[in-house]
Amino acid sequence: MPQLQQADLRNRLLRALAPEDFAALQPALRPDDMAIRQILIAPRTPIETVHFLEAGIVSVTNDGARGRVEIGLIGREGLVGAAPILLGDDRTPYTHFVQAPGLMLSIEARVLLGVMEERPAVRLPLLRYIHTYFAQTAHTAFANARGNTAMRLARWLLMYQDRSDGDTVMVTHEFMSLMLGVERPGVTAALRMLERDGFVRKHRGLVEIVDREGLLDLAGDSYGMAEAEYDRLIDGLGDDGGIPVAPS
Repeated sequence: MPQLQQADLRNRLLRALAPEDFAALQPALRPDDMAIRQILIAPRTPIETVHFLEAGIVSVTNDGARGRVEIGLIGREGLVGAAPILLGDDRTPYTHFVQAPGLMLSIEARVLLGVMEERPAVRLPLLRYIHTYFAQTAHTAFANARGNTAMRLARWLLMYQDRSDGDTVMVTHEFMSLMLGVERPGVTAALRMLERDGFVRKHRGLVEIVDREGLLDLAGDSYGMAEAEYDRLIDGLGDDGGIPVAPS
């Protein structure tokens, strides 16, 4: 297998590392395909492997007796399994599963922790990422409490687009209702409104984003804070494919 080159990677955390710190991680990074609906981390089970995403999207969900609700999204800006492993635990109550297929660079959790012990500089961008992820989940709670379904859907579409390679979101109405925690008719009505206003086009099994600025206006202050925190805190930014920041 060809040796991974830091400059060729898309994961923004790995690109943010100093070359000598990336070199310490490089031998332990293993490319793995991500299959749709694949569970990367199951709730309340020991986490043995964590994953730097290169392409694709992972949903973090709370699965309860009344169903599944999405509480976080991770793409090429992040590391799946970061919070429990870096904060001294080995498990999480939440499910992490693949929402959009892609590619990840996997590393054994114990190896990552060992590298951080030897090279403390590796820890800083990863801890800063955890801060930005917590900001995202806090803003999800804000959006759920203060926003209507159309606003929440606009925010979700923006976050999905941030982590994908184009303007097409491969998703069904049923899946969106599951992720947003609302009834399917509510999602259908919100999508119709977004299409009527020219923000999206609906197709079977997918949604095409045609007016990002319109979605930003609709999402309002439910979107942009966590993205701005990421840009403020994570070094090595400015690469193509980074998460854009909503205008203030």
